[in-house]
Amino acid sequence: MISFRSSWHMFVFILVMGTRAFAMDTYTAAVYEHAVILAKNPLEPVSSEEALKLMNKNMDVLEEAIKSAAKQGAHIIVTPEDGIYGFGFTRETLYPYLEDIPDPQVNWIPCTDPERFGSSPVQKRLSCLARHNSIYVVANIGDKKPCNSTDPKCPSNGHYQYNTDVVFDSDGKLVARYHKFNLFMIEKLQYDSPKEPEPVTFTTSFGKFGLFTCFDVLFHDPAVTLVSKLHVDTILFPTAWINVLPHLTAVEFHSAWAMGMRINFLASNIHLPSRNMTGSGIYAPDGSRAYYYDLESMNGHLLIAKLDSHPSHSPSYLPSLNWSLYATTMEMFTQSHNFTGFIFFDEYTFSELTNEAANITVCQKDLCCHLNYRMTERREDERYVLGAFDGLHVVEGEYYLQISHC
Repeated sequence: MISFRSSWHMFVFILVMGTRAFAMDTYTAAVYEHAVILAKNPLEPVSSEEALKLMNKNMDVLEEAIKSAAKQGAHIIVTPEDGIYGFGFTRETLYPYLEDIPDPQVNWIPCTDPERFGSSPVQKRLSCLARHNSIYVVANIGDKKPCNSTDPKCPSNGHYQYNTDVVFDSDGKLVARYHKFNLFMIEKLQYDSPKEPEPVTFTTSFGKFGLFTCFDVLFHDPAVTLVSKLHVDTILFPTAWINVLPHLTAVEFHSAWAMGMRINFLASNIHLPSRNMTGSGIYAPDGSRAYYYDLESMNGHLLIAKLDSHPSHSPSYLPSLNWSLYATTMEMFTQSHNFTGFIFFDEYTFSELTNEAANITVCQKDLCCHLNYRMTERREDERYVLGAFDGLHVVEGEYYLQISHC
């Protein structure tokens, strides 16, 4: 006879061992850079039916990318911010593109129960794409939430409107919803910010995920909180990123963020070369696994790469390092004449690269940057410098930057 206590212990042991057996050490990630189809005139009001026609055109393209990623073994795919209906709207003309997106705690699969929360054709289609292809799908759509005069902050149209990321699991279930907190300047004319940042996470057999959107990456919350306090393994990052030289270039910035935070980072950008919008990637703490940047082609592009599910457990995972301290203690430390200059309205401290080869360090406030270089050629009409900026950036919003340029 086996006692109840013994049976219970055996059940727990089997459950734990089964969970561990199912957990994956690596997974395959996909990111799609989408050449979004824009509204002909986003300032002109349209019906809900016309809005859905445009969204279906974009989802037709995304569907092919999702199917292709799934066939190549991807477990999750990220699509870009504004990838389903574009941008350039007013608050009023955006409204027909929005749906009511519930809290994921409601346990909802839109593919099998599409009318549970009212008309939800976009969520239904995304859910079915995830379910029928057995892949997690990350997309950016618009959420609307009713309010009334008892709420002093209720907008004049009676609805809050949120720039929203959604995640559907491989069964088509809604498992995550994130309302963008840090809105870019023009977005404030279309969307509302939630009252507080919403650090959103979800857990899979291939790691713990967090997500935020585009401009959020330049702020502490929710971006840094997801890493430092909630300890996610991978960040999902839908974006509509406009490349601005020299320091807000998509591939360089996003790969540096992944390395600095020592996590995986899946960045999906809009592809619109006429607006300098390109640059998507699959990044790990030790560097890029795949990236795409092309200002010539007019087509979208699918990236697929394998990642460690828990990068902090990987043998190649580097311990935390104070890079500024490291820069100031390098052997053969060379200090050349420093001078200041402006890049994109920020005052940098520069040190000129005067030798053919050297180790050089430049510091500003708490930031020190080191460069070990050797020049293969030098043009007479160019000046070569290493620069550092540590301060408040006040163009297109206010946020602190610590950044180095060469």
